[in-house]
Amino acid sequence: MFRTALRNVLAHKARLMMTVLAVMLGVAFVSGTLVFTNTISDAYQKSSAKGFDQVDVAVRPESQEDKGDTVGKTGKLTQPLLDEAAKVPGARSAIGVVTGFTAVADKDGKLIGGGFQSQGGNYWGNKDPRYPLTSGRAPHGTDEVALDSETAKRAGYKVGDTVRMSVDGPVLTPTVTGIFTTDDGNVAAGGSLTLFDTKTAQKLFDRVGEYDEIDVKAAAGTSQSALRSALDKVVPKDTASTTTGQQLADDQAEQISTATSGMRTGLLVFAGIALFVGTFIIANTFTMLVAQRTKELALLRAVGASRRQVTRSVLLEAFVVGAVAAVTGLVAGIGIGAGMRSLMGSLGATVPDGPLVISPGTVATALLVGVIITMLAAWLPGRRAAKIPPVAAMSSVHAKATTKSLVVRNTIGALFAAVGVAVVLYATTMDGSDGQAPMGLGAVLLIIGVFVLTPLLSRPLIAAAAPLLRVFGVSGKLARQNSVRNPRRTAATASALMIGLTLITGMTVMAGSLQKSIDKMATSAIKADYIVSMANGNELSPDVEKKLAKVDGVTGTSPLRNAPSRIDRTTDYLTGVNGKAITGLLDLPVQDGAFKVGGTQVVVDDDTAKSHGWKAGSHFTVSYEDGKKQQLTVAGVYQGNDMIQGIMLDNATLAPHTSDVTDMQVMVKTSGGTSDAVKDKLEKALGDNPAIKVQDKKDFSDQIAQMFTLMLNMLYGLLAMAVIVAVLGVINTLAMSVFERSQEIGMLRAIGLDRKGIKRMVRLESLVISLFGGVLGIGLGVFFGWAAGELLGSRMSTYELVLPWARMGVFLLLAATVGVLAALWPARRAARLNMLAAIKSE
Repeated sequence: MFRTALRNVLAHKARLMMTVLAVMLGVAFVSGTLVFTNTISDAYQKSSAKGFDQVDVAVRPESQEDKGDTVGKTGKLTQPLLDEAAKVPGARSAIGVVTGFTAVADKDGKLIGGGFQSQGGNYWGNKDPRYPLTSGRAPHGTDEVALDSETAKRAGYKVGDTVRMSVDGPVLTPTVTGIFTTDDGNVAAGGSLTLFDTKTAQKLFDRVGEYDEIDVKAAAGTSQSALRSALDKVVPKDTASTTTGQQLADDQAEQISTATSGMRTGLLVFAGIALFVGTFIIANTFTMLVAQRTKELALLRAVGASRRQVTRSVLLEAFVVGAVAAVTGLVAGIGIGAGMRSLMGSLGATVPDGPLVISPGTVATALLVGVIITMLAAWLPGRRAAKIPPVAAMSSVHAKATTKSLVVRNTIGALFAAVGVAVVLYATTMDGSDGQAPMGLGAVLLIIGVFVLTPLLSRPLIAAAAPLLRVFGVSGKLARQNSVRNPRRTAATASALMIGLTLITGMTVMAGSLQKSIDKMATSAIKADYIVSMANGNELSPDVEKKLAKVDGVTGTSPLRNAPSRIDRTTDYLTGVNGKAITGLLDLPVQDGAFKVGGTQVVVDDDTAKSHGWKAGSHFTVSYEDGKKQQLTVAGVYQGNDMIQGIMLDNATLAPHTSDVTDMQVMVKTSGGTSDAVKDKLEKALGDNPAIKVQDKKDFSDQIAQMFTLMLNMLYGLLAMAVIVAVLGVINTLAMSVFERSQEIGMLRAIGLDRKGIKRMVRLESLVISLFGGVLGIGLGVFFGWAAGELLGSRMSTYELVLPWARMGVFLLLAATVGVLAALWPARRAARLNMLAAIKSE
């Protein structure tokens, strides 16, 4: 039996090659994902470990939040504490660290590393061991700065150049005095690092006489734990805490691993989809091979082979095919992993240098996935073949499925589909995250149900195409009959496309609907003409709002400030606004009372009011950041949304209790509305600062659209793998159909159907099967998109279902294209059959 199995593998090279390709693509995606994420994670972890070489123990400020009624109060690291830390037994040196946001513009005025973290800090003394200089000298004074070598390279800066940058709003133009190297992970990820001398950094980052961290280096022979114990004796416990450099490196490595695990999970999901779709092809291939060898298997049974031996021979073939596919897939996956890292570099995302990581776990996973998936897919055809009585196999009476088996299949499919629909509909009545799990369960049950019912659905849906197929005469009629001749095989082939298009359509519907609802939310809730914010989401300096208020044509401005507070022993964030101008900048539906902000009067969103049991006229006591308390009155309750919510009070009331005044964004109303001229005027008032965004509602909507477009493009690219596998499935099915109908095709040729007619018949059959899968996939995708929207709509009042008719048309055209391309080889093969040889074949 072993020799027989190996002979059969080698006897059907062409058809087994398609199975190898299907498995190889899935394995390559899995192994490539693991290689890529392991390589990136390892590079960042090694980089972060190097970054803590100069830190044996770090002293960090201790937050007092959640202790009593004090909110947001943080200890301060002062110069005396730094001096004392440098003198503890076992300390060789101590460095005071100051950090803050610093945006650097390139020579064209554009922000460097716009999507990444841009940081500033202090260069310690004349020779900072953390940042080795490659050229120039240390910065001194407010007009000098040092840049990291990667930023200098990307922007084309060198020592002596003047650079434009922003620190919390104001524009600076210092001279570059030095270029340094760093192992900072943010720089490795495409961000920038800018260093000033310590006094300048303290002044710019509002840390005069203070530090964000104190890094202590141990003397020779002193361990990190011993140095930490010595520091714990001099560091006030209510002001600061100590952490070893090793712990910092471990924590950062864990953060990096957590961050990359999300990307790894997402990529592996799509790899799983490709493998799931590939399972249909493998099952089809082995069904075809077993069908070709039915009489051979029957003869083996007749001469003494048991059912187990027959099944085992089929599984042995699957093992060989799976092993070959797994090895080739692993090799291809390593190439994919290396290519993805190079692609990140070509897109401007800098990745730390490091070797390609091919772990034993990756190798084992690739081999197991390839072999197990193939053997599982081949088990059912092998078992089915082994159960056929030898006499029945010889006379081919086993060919058709029994009525009982069809009834059982359709009943099971109907039950799964009905339960899936019921669970999905139930999930749409739930709130937010509570409905996610039921929604996912219902979606899986419904897809399984539809898959099981696909043979039953194929007949009426394909019959609906009959009027169109009649245009092609005999070829069209034969194509329709051939499509429903073996509904199980047609269903398995169509399901490959159905699953891919279900996901694509569902995500497209959700993305379009969310974009529309957010756009509607911004349009309806915001009356301001412009929203000003930092490019990377950091806080704005209060000076920005003051400058904008002075611009000619500006009729109203209001900053939005966040401040922590303590209410009813819980932490709530207050939003400070300009009480006099806010009613002209926002248009939020008021459910109770009036939208009035000023003095001790505040407005509260409906969710916050409900959680505290407030209504218009309610009073409550708030503990501010500085520990002081005040009684506030709810003037009105408004309907909040994902953009605007929380407790709004006048900045004049909030500011005296806030130590560090910063704005999240500034809303601006102008007399002339929005125009390019007004926007230019506002940008010039801010010094053409590259770190500050001035956006109108259209800009805001375009930004959201760009985000969703990027997400969908990534999704389309990943699901292309499943479509490729689906193409192989259609080719496989048509090849099987051509093989089984060799006699029939020979007879058709003999009675006058020419080669063009044969080709047209096979192509139309492929087209019908592909469009059948496409219609099912788009239909399911729209249903899931609607259901997910209903779930989101419970928390988003402006949600509106948007059906992307144009894109759905493109998806249907894609399905048709798949059918046409997949039919090229089988149609050509059918047309080239020798009619006499085909008629005589058994």
